[in-house]
Amino acid sequence: MLTPERIQALCDSSRPKLDAMRAALRAHGSALVAFSGGVDSTFVLKIAVEELGERALALTALSASVAPEEEREARELAAKLGAKHVVLSSDELANPSYAANPTNRCYFCKTELYDICEAKRKELGLEVVLDGFNADDFKDHRPGHQAAKEHAVQSPLAKAGLTKEEIRAWSHALGLPTWDKPQMACLASRIPYGTSVTRERLFQIAGAESELRKRGFRQFRVRYHDEIARIELAAEEYERFLSAELRREVDKALKALGFKFVALDLEPFRSGRMNEAAGIQKPADAHPLPVVS
Repeated sequence: MLTPERIQALCDSSRPKLDAMRAALRAHGSALVAFSGGVDSTFVLKIAVEELGERALALTALSASVAPEEEREARELAAKLGAKHVVLSSDELANPSYAANPTNRCYFCKTELYDICEAKRKELGLEVVLDGFNADDFKDHRPGHQAAKEHAVQSPLAKAGLTKEEIRAWSHALGLPTWDKPQMACLASRIPYGTSVTRERLFQIAGAESELRKRGFRQFRVRYHDEIARIELAAEEYERFLSAELRREVDKALKALGFKFVALDLEPFRSGRMNEAAGIQKPADAHPLPVVS
């Protein structure tokens, strides 16, 4: 959790980056923001609305890989920001290359998303499509960024050199409720590479995570392993599972969704564990985009 002192220090040191981002958005004149309702895309939309007003549009693409709670939050956030908001359907599951769940699955998902964004951008005569890719994302396996480059999608956060921590600090300073929102990812990321992605499996995962969310858990994943639901929890939330009653509740709820076994991983949650299990190496710490000094 960021302290008030840390938030102030981050905002002070990264103010030139935010100023550069604002100037870049003004130069575009109009923009469509690929908007998921997460920390990064919410921040991009906030700044785009401040700089471009009605010439900024949020587009949310919905599919089976998006949790129902995320759809609701995206709608509420766009309304809170006063942004024009379009919600369209996406069907990446219809693409066999996506459904097969290769290690570059995200490339096919983002290709579908940016095809939708580009079509809407052209229809409305907007200048550019923006995403929420940030400077820290260069440090992880992000095959979806290749799709962004192929569609000429702009990444204002990464171009300005804004890190995740700086984005959270500025989000707090600007009053965005997402400033401390846990990391999110599409539901397909809970399925091991090579295990096919199906609507039924995504439904199971969405239901299981919804059950945990109802019980107050914030940072977690329910990983799909055929008959087994493997729960990863943030270290600070482990103690709650000492309750026998809670364990019985969660076990019953997840088995009702079709899992035969429910397991708690002894290693705390951290993003990227499925990539590690598949032997995917993180890229070198580099910033291919120009960064504000």
